[in-house]
Amino acid sequence: MKKMLLAMIGFFGLAFILINYTFPDVTINKYNNIEAVKENTAIQQGWIPAIIPDSAYDISETHDLDKNTLFGSFSYKEKDEAGFMDHLTVQEDMNTTLQWGNFLFKVDKESNHVQYRNKAISQ
Repeated sequence: MKKMLLAMIGFFGLAFILINYTFPDVTINKYNNIEAVKENTAIQQGWIPAIIPDSAYDISETHDLDKNTLFGSFSYKEKDEAGFMDHLTVQEDMNTTLQWGNFLFKVDKESNHVQYRNKAISQ
């Protein structure tokens, strides 16, 4: 009886682990513009930085709740570049990475495109 109980616990434990890793809690969202982001409360949920320019478009974000990771990107119109850049500071150890709050950014000024991610908890 004891062996059967241990076998059942082991089986269900293994099943839980396999299901958890097979079906991660990853969500991918795409938005046409900032109005769609606001309508879906993505900023309030922390998936998109609050400093995103008003002219932002082709906005996407991917977050994994299990791993606490977040990646996203957007394009913007050049008229909003200076105001957006005013919010960002250069990371001391990475001169091409910019930071605002808990977000890290890579900005391509030639194509007016931004990639961002959340900072790792250990940082």
